[in-house]
Amino acid sequence: MAHLASDTLTPLQIAVLTVSDTRDESTDTSGNYLVEQAKASGHNVVAKAICIDDKYQLRAQLSQWIADPSIQVVLSTGGTGFTARDTTPEAFAPLFDRQIEGFGELFRHISYGEIGTSTVQSRAFAGFANGTAIFCMPGSTNACKTAWTGILQEQLDSRHRPCNFAPHVSPVE
Repeated sequence: MAHLASDTLTPLQIAVLTVSDTRDESTDTSGNYLVEQAKASGHNVVAKAICIDDKYQLRAQLSQWIADPSIQVVLSTGGTGFTARDTTPEAFAPLFDRQIEGFGELFRHISYGEIGTSTVQSRAFAGFANGTAIFCMPGSTNACKTAWTGILQEQLDSRHRPCNFAPHVSPVE
């Protein structure tokens, strides 16, 4: 599997989506955290949006980004809980070509050490669509920190061995 890692960082083109009925740019701590961390890790944030938790508006935004050849990764925060308004999984899953089951499993495993059994209410998940990797996290900034530091920072780094997601995304045109 060593062939799936390289000796140099390949910056990825990342879009960040915040799913919220209440946040705006000034209060979007989770989305802003993901932007800051992606940039600090050497990636390019090429798009950022806040979308209300509406299944069809979410699908429209994600569809636009997965059709855009300049976007390789989407980091989504919010809408993954159990309230009636949390529809990110239902909005995004039908668009996936395949799931990344391990992301949600690992997120809940790491999160268990931080919040105990409350992690069972997390519907964090990930998948690929049209060569775009999509990672969906809960809306809290702490959950985004858990996902970034525990999974994404390494898995989006082309140098991480023995393997990472960088070679699996579509090349930028």
